[in-house]
Amino acid sequence: MAVKPFTLALALLGLVAWPARAAAPPTVFHFTPSAAAGGVAVEAGTAYQPARGYGFDNGTSPWSGKPWQFSAALTEGNYDVVITFQNAKVAARATVKAELRRLMVEQGDTGHHTPANAAARRFTVNLRNPAIAAKNGMAEGKVDLLPRETQGEAAAWDNRLTLEIHAESGGVRTIEVVPVAVPTVFLLGDSTVADQADEPYASWGQMLPRFFRQGIAVANHAESGESLRASLSRRRIDKVVSLLNPGDLVLIQFGHNDQKQLFDGVSAPFTTYKHELKTHVDMVRAAGGVPVLVTSVERRRFDAQGNMSTTLNDYADAVRQTAQEMHVPLIDLHAMSRQLYKAMGARASEALFAAPPGKQIDNTHHNAYGAYILARLVAQGLRETGLPAAQYLSADLGAVDPARPMALEQFAVPASPARSAERPRGD
Repeated sequence: MAVKPFTLALALLGLVAWPARAAAPPTVFHFTPSAAAGGVAVEAGTAYQPARGYGFDNGTSPWSGKPWQFSAALTEGNYDVVITFQNAKVAARATVKAELRRLMVEQGDTGHHTPANAAARRFTVNLRNPAIAAKNGMAEGKVDLLPRETQGEAAAWDNRLTLEIHAESGGVRTIEVVPVAVPTVFLLGDSTVADQADEPYASWGQMLPRFFRQGIAVANHAESGESLRASLSRRRIDKVVSLLNPGDLVLIQFGHNDQKQLFDGVSAPFTTYKHELKTHVDMVRAAGGVPVLVTSVERRRFDAQGNMSTTLNDYADAVRQTAQEMHVPLIDLHAMSRQLYKAMGARASEALFAAPPGKQIDNTHHNAYGAYILARLVAQGLRETGLPAAQYLSADLGAVDPARPMALEQFAVPASPARSAERPRGD
């Protein structure tokens, strides 16, 4: 469907409706004994089976009082999801994650419901598969997935919507899913951006959907251990470009693993890194997308005297230079993360980073609290760009200051059941 530029701009601003996908009836799953007219009644013990196309995962149940997982077979695209709870109090205490632990709704948030139905929570989620369509100048093919992406991270690529719901026993009445054509914010990057499958690891890309209201999707195509060069060779950028509609955003953050290429003598920040960065920008623009460059989140480094050092200055400077030279919007997460760590200090900043049992703190990879704080900084950076998509940021994002982060005691996102001591690829 062709979209006129004026209509596109108004749609991004939320002033007109985004052109709808071909009409498709919503799918409604009922989890209460009441009549399921026009929907599907899901009984206890209904395990997911491909032939059935829906069901519970990992033996979980909404009546157990523990977190539960539910999947429904769907094709690639964006979907509006409405979860209706037993009442407003149950809804206010619920947390919902999607796919690989992407935070969609947290307890107490007011950005995902309307006064007309305080017992419901609404959000937009993106699903994908590895296939690359011959679109926007890309050759048909598929993403060269890593082994971990076909195993522990398979939920990110499997043509299924997977929801992880933390709510009171029997607290969910219905889940409604409907395909929609809405703006998309694509993410490309490394382990500090990628959806992490298991606790205690998390990323800012994983937390970012929480800070957008319904009507825009976040599609996280980042992967642990990846560099700009790997994004090109594994065709991750090709996949994103093939999916772009005019006006879609692509947030690009690489640097940690590109730095290893410098040590290997096959790359440098102001030559090959900048060239590969510009290639990504050109590809996005050629398809009508809007690239946004994000400087790499800094590693946590303090000396014995409590003084903070930096490790990614040259790569952050190369991104800033590229943004200026190519007139690309910039989110300076490197600067904001340094400000955050410095404000918290050597000891308190440990709380932002993953610490598997029996292991030392991982000073590169964050836990859910740290990822949440960084996602708010990214959301603030997007707000400061003034791009139309920033109009979709949740109203309850509030003021964000890296020097005054939310206290750990205020963070209330429950942990997911899946845990692993395996460190994400990359450093």
